[in-house]
Amino acid sequence: MSKKNYAGIPDKYARIDEAKVVLIPVPYDGTSTWQKGADKGPDAFLEASENMELYDIETRSEVYKKGVYLAPAVTEDSSPEKMVEAVYKTTKNYIAQDKFVTLFGGEHSISIGSIKAFSESFADLTVVQLDAHADLRPEYEGSKCNHACAMHEASKKTNLIQVGIRSMDISETEHMDENQVYFGHDLYEDWMDDAIGQMTPNVFITIDLDAFDPSILPSTGTPEPGGLFWYETLEFLKLMFKKKNVVGFDIVELCPKEDEKSSDFLAAKLYYKMLSYKFKYQNYNEEDDDE
Repeated sequence: MSKKNYAGIPDKYARIDEAKVVLIPVPYDGTSTWQKGADKGPDAFLEASENMELYDIETRSEVYKKGVYLAPAVTEDSSPEKMVEAVYKTTKNYIAQDKFVTLFGGEHSISIGSIKAFSESFADLTVVQLDAHADLRPEYEGSKCNHACAMHEASKKTNLIQVGIRSMDISETEHMDENQVYFGHDLYEDWMDDAIGQMTPNVFITIDLDAFDPSILPSTGTPEPGGLFWYETLEFLKLMFKKKNVVGFDIVELCPKEDEKSSDFLAAKLYYKMLSYKFKYQNYNEEDDDE
């Protein structure tokens, strides 16, 4: 991947020493089982970000001025296990530098590494998963680091809350706490408040883009009907940023198509929205905040 600044921002906002945010691209697509292409996701996301307006109307802010450092991509792909280890070490390194660390995949197996790093760095962590798929298999196709296993370790070692689930294997039910699952077909009126009430103070968010309905985001590896829509998703995200300490997040499973750019742009806008909410509602490192 060629080195550019995130969203084409000026160099003074893109330096590691000044930036409050780190963005780690992970162009990995080693274990996906249907449509390939998630390894092209980070480049498509970054290209779309360069064509995005940088004033967020809702929060009345230009969050890029907090600084976003685009880290070198994690390109380890010799095995799923080595990729996960590389993501873990890279994420842990930037957390140790007191940055707000974010990642963009790549397939969902990258989250095994990012969640491990965050769970070791922040006490009593809740992982909030927005996804069409449960991803709770202990092992799949000979690896514990398969995309179908992305949340298994999180289900055992963190407080896992799953939102938008509408596809799973029966074997995954034994690893699922259905009291903390908000199935796509059953998002009742007060589900957001109930989910917030189940979260510990520290929250990591992992978003598989197939959580969205394919009518608004078709470019993903395994699209499932009946997904989330834009404004309801933002409402839930905003609630989390208002009420909890969101310590980081990742976004995965963009499979870009040459003739379909709206998915790339949704991913770009989603990432920027989440940063905007973070700095609007949580005053991250506000000692030199000028808002």
